[in-house]
Amino acid sequence: MNRVPVGVVGVGALGRHHARHFALQHGAELIGVYDADSDRARAVADEVGTRAFEKLPDLLGAVRAVVVAVPTTAHCQVGLECLGRGVSVLMEKPLAHTLAEADEMLAEAARHDVVFAVGHIERFNRAVRAATQYLDNPMFFEGIRLSPFQPRGTDVEVVLDLMIHDLDLANHLIGSAAATDVRGSGVSVLSPHLDMVNARVEFEGGAVASMTASRVARDRVRKLRIFQPTGYFSLDLAAGTGTYMRLREGWRPGIGNSIEEIVETVQLQAPDADQLGLELAAFVAAVRGERAAIVTAEEGRTALALALDVSRAVHRTPVPQIGR
Repeated sequence: MNRVPVGVVGVGALGRHHARHFALQHGAELIGVYDADSDRARAVADEVGTRAFEKLPDLLGAVRAVVVAVPTTAHCQVGLECLGRGVSVLMEKPLAHTLAEADEMLAEAARHDVVFAVGHIERFNRAVRAATQYLDNPMFFEGIRLSPFQPRGTDVEVVLDLMIHDLDLANHLIGSAAATDVRGSGVSVLSPHLDMVNARVEFEGGAVASMTASRVARDRVRKLRIFQPTGYFSLDLAAGTGTYMRLREGWRPGIGNSIEEIVETVQLQAPDADQLGLELAAFVAAVRGERAAIVTAEEGRTALALALDVSRAVHRTPVPQIGR
């Protein structure tokens, strides 16, 4: 099997992990990395056994595909340069800073007929993969995503930094239904942007998502609960584990004296695999022309649009500024 020549653009905290995983991908050959910080690029290149390119065009001329893991505000500029040279792109989430930038990149990808994917990595989470087979008309989502404060990522609001993962999951698992009502509240604490947000989204068909995201928490939490007519899921996305509490087959109202007689607990199981590795393998397969379950840039645009709707809902009222 001919390996796809690939590269990584931007090797900070996330890009470094992409480079490390690409170096282990059987279907890919890591040609090199590029970063505006040449010292960092050389350090990561030495770590994974590849080349640090001094100029981005030189890297793009040597590869068929790249992961772009630069700050969100630079996604469009870098993405257009890559796509314009006929290079397939896996863009780290969020797809772009604005919908106009997203549309500009989508048009460029279409002009050059290249793969354009977005890194919504939670689609590949073990707990999500295990739950999918049991989903049947999910109607309510409750997501909690908390992280200790880190300066990285604070160039955008927490909605684009963290909450967008859960918004994408809800939209994807419902079936890409349009949002009919979006409400939110939030606060800026340690950065100029929203650091804590709670949102409520209603979708066509009646499904509802209630999401909370904070990047000023003491502990790292990734929880998602999903309710449907036959039961509910409790997923720990950080651990990749979960349970499905479902009505026992044949149960009718009035039957049973305890919850155990009414409900059975299914321990959710899926093959253990690194979700970043799965994401990159799917991207490489798509570049090779094989059928692959990538998250398309169009889906990334949908998630971005919903996240921006949440942000606008929060900003309809003045945002409190704690400590100022």
